Amino acid sequence: MARGKLRIYLGAAPGVGKTYAMLSEAHRRIERGTDCVVAFVEHHHRPRTEVMLHGLEQIPRKELEYRDTTFTEMDVDAVLARRPQVALVDELAHTNIPGSRNTKRWQDVEELLDAGIDVVSTVNIQHLESLGDVVESITGIRQQETVPDEVVRRADQIELVDMSPQALRRRMAHGNIYKADKVDAALSNYFRPGNLTALRELALLWVADRVDEYLQQYRSEHQVTKIWGSRERIVVGLTGGPEGRTLIRRAARLAEKGAGGEVMAVYIARSDGLTSVSPKELAVQRTLVEDLGGTFHHVIGDDIPAALLEFARGVNATQIVLGVSRRKGWQYVFGPGVGATVARDSGPDLDVHLITHDEAGKGRGLPIARGARLGRVRIIWGWLVGVAGPVLLALLLTHIAAELGLANNVLLFLSLTVAAALLGGLLPALASATVGSALLNWFFTPPVHTWTIADPKNIVAIAVFFAVAASVASVVDLAARRTDQAARLRAESEILSFLAGSVLRGETSLEALLERVRETFGMESVALLERENDVAPWTCAGRVGNAQPVKRPEDADVDMPVGDHMALALSGRVLPASDRRVLAAFAAQAAVVLDRQRLQHEADQAKELAEGNRIRTALLAAVSHDLRTPLAGIKASVSSLRSDDVEWSEEDQAELLAAIEDGADRLDHLVGNLLDMSRLQTGTLTPLIREVDLDEVVPMALVGIPDPEAAVALDIPETLPMVAVDKGLLERSVANVVENAVKYSPDGEPVTVSASILADRVEVRVVDRGPGVPDEAKDRIFEPFQRYGDAPRGAGVGLGLAVARGFAEAMGGTLTAEDTPGGGLTMVLTLPVAPSHTSAPADLPATATP
Repeated sequence: MARGKLRIYLGAAPGVGKTYAMLSEAHRRIERGTDCVVAFVEHHHRPRTEVMLHGLEQIPRKELEYRDTTFTEMDVDAVLARRPQVALVDELAHTNIPGSRNTKRWQDVEELLDAGIDVVSTVNIQHLESLGDVVESITGIRQQETVPDEVVRRADQIELVDMSPQALRRRMAHGNIYKADKVDAALSNYFRPGNLTALRELALLWVADRVDEYLQQYRSEHQVTKIWGSRERIVVGLTGGPEGRTLIRRAARLAEKGAGGEVMAVYIARSDGLTSVSPKELAVQRTLVEDLGGTFHHVIGDDIPAALLEFARGVNATQIVLGVSRRKGWQYVFGPGVGATVARDSGPDLDVHLITHDEAGKGRGLPIARGARLGRVRIIWGWLVGVAGPVLLALLLTHIAAELGLANNVLLFLSLTVAAALLGGLLPALASATVGSALLNWFFTPPVHTWTIADPKNIVAIAVFFAVAASVASVVDLAARRTDQAARLRAESEILSFLAGSVLRGETSLEALLERVRETFGMESVALLERENDVAPWTCAGRVGNAQPVKRPEDADVDMPVGDHMALALSGRVLPASDRRVLAAFAAQAAVVLDRQRLQHEADQAKELAEGNRIRTALLAAVSHDLRTPLAGIKASVSSLRSDDVEWSEEDQAELLAAIEDGADRLDHLVGNLLDMSRLQTGTLTPLIREVDLDEVVPMALVGIPDPEAAVALDIPETLPMVAVDKGLLERSVANVVENAVKYSPDGEPVTVSASILADRVEVRVVDRGPGVPDEAKDRIFEPFQRYGDAPRGAGVGLGLAVARGFAEAMGGTLTAEDTPGGGLTMVLTLPVAPSHTSAPADLPATATP
C-alpha cells in the first residue's frame, strides 16, 4: 500500500489564515470529485470558520474523560474505518488528552499516512521543536506543544500562509481571532509588532531553506548540471592579491541590483601548498566579504579554472567575478590565463565579469613575507650532517661495506644531502652535494684515491648525482622554509585579525591591548610613552606588567616608535627583527586606541556641555513664559484682593483665592519637575528599591487628576506579582504619564490604565484615544522641554514624560510609546518583577483559527 501524502499550511502566528486556507482547499478538492472529510478542525465558535465547514463531511469526535471533565479528540479508528482519500487534521502540534490512542496528534497523522490516506494539516512556526528557544527569547513564552522538525520536513508540500504584522493586528482588533475580552492582552503581549515581525522572518527563512533543499534534491535526482538562475548567486574568485577588495565590493554592488542576491568569495589553493599568497591580505578580504553579508570559502584544486567552475556550478551560481590578470604581456606565452579560461568554459548559463583594477598588468610580484628563519640549532645540525656526514659515510663504506656498488653509494650520499636540506636549508645541502661528489670520486670511482675518472659512465653518474642532489636540496629547502613560514604567518595573521577586529569593534581598552602585547611577546612590562615635543620629557600614557616601568624608550629592551612623539617600550628580552612587523601593528593600534579614548572623552564632555546649554536655554524660555504665567495669575488675584477701590463679594473672594491656589499648584508642579530633571541630569537620584503591589501605587498616582473616576479607567489585576521598584518614583512616573494622556484624550474618552505580566516583567499600559504621535517623533517626546504638536502654552514646560522615563530607567524599567489600535497613543511602562515572585505566561490559546 502506498503511503499517503502530507500537505502542511505553515503560519508565523495564530490568525494568519491557515485553517481557512485548509478548508478552502478541501472545497476545491470536493468540487473535483475527491473524497475529502474533516477528521478534526477546531472552529472556536468563529462564524467565518463555521461557514467554511458547511458542505464538508465531519468524522464524529471521540469523547474522553479526564479529571471529571469531558474532552473531544480526533477518532483515529473512525477515520481509518471511513478510509477517505483526504483527511483534514488541524493543529498538528496538539497534545492529546491522556488516554488517547497516541500522545501527540502528529503521531495520529502518521498512522493515517501509513494507511494510505492523504492528510492536509496546519502548524505555526513557533511549534517547531528546534525553534523553541528562539521563540521564547522573542515572545517570552515557552511553547509547550511542539512537533519534531523532521515530521514537517518530510511533508510532500509545505505552503506558507503569510500576513503582515499590521494586517494581523487589525484582524485581532476586529475580534476575528480571539474573544473581545482577550484582544487587548493579546495585542500588548504576544501580538506586538516586533514579535510578529520576528516570527514572520523565522517562517520565511525556514520555508526558504526548505525550498533550497527541494531544489538541490531535484537537481541531484534528475542529474541537472545546468545552472538555474532562481536567484542571483555571485562567486568572486580571489588570488590573495590586493585587487580582491575591489572585486568583492563590485560583486556586492551587483548582488544589490537583484532581490535576494548572494555573494560567495572563494580562494582556490593548490594541493602542494606552495602557492605564495599573503595570509594577512586574505584575512582582510575574508572580513570584508563577511561585513558585506557574503561568505568566504577555501577550496583545494590544482586546476584553478576547473575548480572555480566546479564550485560555481555546485552552488548554482549565476555570475562569476574575476579580476583582470596581473601577469605581464610576455607571460601570456605560457597560457591564456585563469580569466580567459573560465570565460571560455563557463557556458551560456554562467556570466563571467572581468573587472579592471590598479594591479592589472603589473606582475604578480613576491609575497610581503620573506623566508622564515630556521633557527641557529637547526642550521648547525644541517652543516654537521652536510659536511661531516659524507665523511663518516665514506669511512663506513670503505671499511665495512665496500662492495655495495657505485649506484647504492650515490643513493646513500643523496640521502645525506636531503637530510642536510631538511635541517639547515639550501647552503648545507649544496655543501653536502659538493663534499659527496668529491668523496665519490676519490673513494669509489676507479682509479680510486685519484681525482681522475677512467670510465666515462662514472663521470656521468657523479654529474647526475650532483645535479639531482642540488635540485632535491633546493625543493626540500623551499618546502621546509614555506612550512615554517606558513606557520609563522598563520600565527601573525591570527594575532593581527584578532587585534584589528577587537579594536574596530571598540572592545579593547588601552590596558587590555598592552596586556595582549605583553602576553604575545613574553615581556615583563609594556608601556606606551608620549611627549608633547622633541625636548619635552616622556610621560606614560598606559602601562602593564610587574617590572619597573622605563622612563624613556631608549632605556627599554625593545622600543617601537609611533609617529614623532610616541613610542611603545617593552622590557624583558630583545626581540628578533622578524617580530618587529607585528609589534609595529600593535604600536599603531595602541596609538589609535589612545586617541579614540581621548576623543570619546572629549566628545562626552562636549555632549554634556551641549546638553547643559540646551537645557539652560530651554529653561530660560520656560521661565520666561510657563513659570511666569501662574505667577502672573497669583499676583493679579492678590492685587485684586488687596484693592481698596472694590467691594468683593464672598463668591468673588472665593474665586480669586481658588485662582491663587490653582496657580500655586501649577507652579509647584512645574518647579517639582524642574528639580526632578536636575536630579536626573546630575546623577544624584538614588532609588530605594522594594517589593510593591501595583494595585496600591497606581490609584495613588491619580490623586492629582481632575475627576479621576470619569477620566481614567483602571484595570490592575490583584493577581499580578509584586514589582521591585521605588514606590515614590513609580507613583510620580505613572502620574506624569496619565496626566499627559488625559491632557490629549478627547472629551468622553477615558484613559485606560491596565497592567499585565510578560515573562519576568510587568507592563503598565496607559492608552488614550487622542491624535497620536508619528513614529519619527515617538522618541523625541521623551526629551526635556519637548512638547509635540500644538500643545497649549502654559500646559507645562515639557518635562513630564522626560522625568517619567528617567525615573523608570533609574528603577531598572523602560518607558516607550506605541500606537493605539484605532488611533491614539499607548505609553508602555515596563517594570521588573520582584525576585521572590515568578511570572506566568499570558492566558491565551496556543493556536487560533481565523
